[in-house]
This record gives sequence, C-alpha cells and structure tokens, in this order.
Amino acid sequence: MPVRLLLLALGTFAMGTDSMVVAGILGPIAADLGVSVPAAGQLVTVFALGYALLAPVLAALTARWPRRRLLLTALAVFSAANALSALAPGYGLLLATRVLAAAGAALYTPTANAVATTLVAPERRGRALATVLGGMTVATALGVPLGTWVGRGDWRMTMWLVTALGVAALAGLALLLRDLPAPVAAPGLRARLAPLGQRRVLGAAATTLAFFLAFQCVYIYLATAVSGATGGDADRLSLVLLTAGVMSVAGSWLGGRLVDRVGVRRVLLTGSTVAAGAFAALPWLGRSMPGALVYAAVVPLAGWAVSVALPHRLASIDPGNAPLLISLNSSALYLGTAAGGVAGSAAIAVLGGRWFPFAAAGLALVAAVTAAATTRDARAGAPTEEEATVPAPAPAPAPSPSRS
Repeated sequence: MPVRLLLLALGTFAMGTDSMVVAGILGPIAADLGVSVPAAGQLVTVFALGYALLAPVLAALTARWPRRRLLLTALAVFSAANALSALAPGYGLLLATRVLAAAGAALYTPTANAVATTLVAPERRGRALATVLGGMTVATALGVPLGTWVGRGDWRMTMWLVTALGVAALAGLALLLRDLPAPVAAPGLRARLAPLGQRRVLGAAATTLAFFLAFQCVYIYLATAVSGATGGDADRLSLVLLTAGVMSVAGSWLGGRLVDRVGVRRVLLTGSTVAAGAFAALPWLGRSMPGALVYAAVVPLAGWAVSVALPHRLASIDPGNAPLLISLNSSALYLGTAAGGVAGSAAIAVLGGRWFPFAAAGLALVAAVTAAATTRDARAGAPTEEEATVPAPAPAPAPSPSRS
C-alpha cells in the first residue's frame, strides 16, 4: 500500500472523526459553555451546513490551484480551526470555528479522492479510492468512539486529538506528496448545479436529503436517546458508538453486495423501513444497555447499506457524469445532516429526551415514500434499467448514519 495513499486516508480519517465526534461529547460541551444540549448539537449542524454550501463554491474557486497546494491549504485550515475550537472561550466562537473546519474538509475530501487516482496505475484506481474513502469508514468505527472516550473528562481534548490527526496528515503529505499532475479543467458552479434541473436527479437528491435528515435527527443526540442505558457514563456511550461504528463498516460491505444482487430500490425501501422501526423502538431500547446495543447494531447496518445505494442511484442516471452527480449526493447528504440537527433539537423540545426518536421514525418513512415514488419506472412501476445494471460506485464520504 503506497504511503501517500495512507496519508491521504489519514486526512479523511481526521475529517470523518471531526464531522461527527461532537455528537459524543455534547454533554460536556453544554456543561462547560453553559448552553443546552440541543444548542450544543447545532455545532454538528453548522459543520454539515458549511460543508454542503461551501463544497461546490470552493471547488469552483480553487479549480486552477495545484493539487498539492490545495491539499496542504485545506489541512492547514482544518487543523487551525480545530485548534481554535479547543481554545474557544464561548459558544459563539466555537460555532465559527466549526464553519472554518467545514471549509477545510470541503476543500480536502474531493481533492484527496481525485489525487488518489493519479498515484496508482489505472487498474488500481478503484482500490486507491476505497483506501482514501476508507478513512471515513474507520473514523465511524474508531475515531468517533475514541474521541468520545478522550473527551469524557474535558471535551477540548477531543478537539486537540483531531488537530493532531490533521497536523500529522499535513506534515506527511508536505514531505512525501510531490510531482502531481496539473489539475484538469473543472466545471464551474453553474455547471455543477445544472443537473438539479432534471427531475430524476432532483428526486434522487431529495431522497438523500430526507434519508439523512431522519438518521441524523437521532444520531446527533444519541447520547440523550440512550441516557437511560448509559446513565451519563462516557465509557458506556463510547461502547454504543463503537458498536455503531463497527456495524457501519458491515453495513457498507453488505450494501454494496445487496445493491448488485437485488437493486437500488429494494435496498432503499428495506433499509429505510427497518430504520424507521428501530427509531420507533428506541424510546424503550434506550432504557438498557442491551437494548441500546441492539439499536446501535441494527440502524448503522441499515443506514450504511442505504448510503451505498444512494450514490449508486445518482450515478446510474448518467454514468458519464457520475463524479459530478455523486458530488450533488454529498451536498444533499450534508444538508440533511444539518437539517437533522435542527429537527432533532426541535423534537427534543416538543417530545422530550426519551420520545423524540418518534420524529425520526416519521422522517425515515418519508424517506422511504420518497424513494418509492422516485425510483419507479414511469410506465411499469419497476426499477429503471440503469438502476438494475450499473455497478455500485464507492459510497460518498459522509457522516455516520447511526446511523448518522
């Protein structure tokens, strides 16, 4: 395995950990800064919203930058932002640093994927992409529970951990990443958004948005949802998150095979329906550790299977423009994550800390209905020919649907 690929994956590991680890330390942040847990949850929201809105804009603005400079700049911005998060004296400044971290992540992740394909022979590009994207998956399995455990006494230590990961990737790539090819011509912002004018693309993006709105509504506030099981103990919460992370990896593996075997439509409908049932049961499952662990096993398994199907579906619409369409899927994913933070906060305010997963159950059913309505063939009510035959692409990097 080329060392440079591993360093690129270290960067995506840092980004993936940063994007969702705050969900595991909401309690300490809220207590330290004197805000409510739902208010602390908006730190995830602003990161996701910043990523979704900034990714296409920054990609257009930096299209002519040398890729090495772009990667190092992105990591420098990301690392500095997390250091500022660790030092932030108040809630307002902490929110601002999360937007800055999102800008670094939005610059880094798509560039790292593109660079990975230039470091290996053409026949090994798929494995190179899998290695870099694997940093996100490992972040779900290990980074988030590790960050939660590190921050159990002082949440700022978690931010320093992420800073150290970013600096390590920056130093390694600065030393070893040389002689990259010049960037090819990239589409402008208008060209990137143009496919949303197509009904099929818009329907697919809407499904992604609804799906992650449902999942992140609970994941961001998972510590609240399973507080009856953990009793506020950070070690128990870390175990729940570790289980969720391991099952996310299993769900990604399973989803790729199910998409090839039974098709996108069945994976989307089955995964969303299973998740809706688990959300509805969470008010009772979350009262004991065995129940919380059952939830942490079922929902990530279904969630990551669907996460594989979502970009596959968009890519199947126009395989020649698959990278552009998959980037739209990433933006919809992060917009759903941002909206999920707001929806979860509102649900807690209305339904309370135990019952708010009912809102996520309803939203998951909306996602299932959206998928059902937008994956039918216009004449026969069957999956389209492309959805049944196009090989599944690697899943877009995303926050964990615990999954969010």
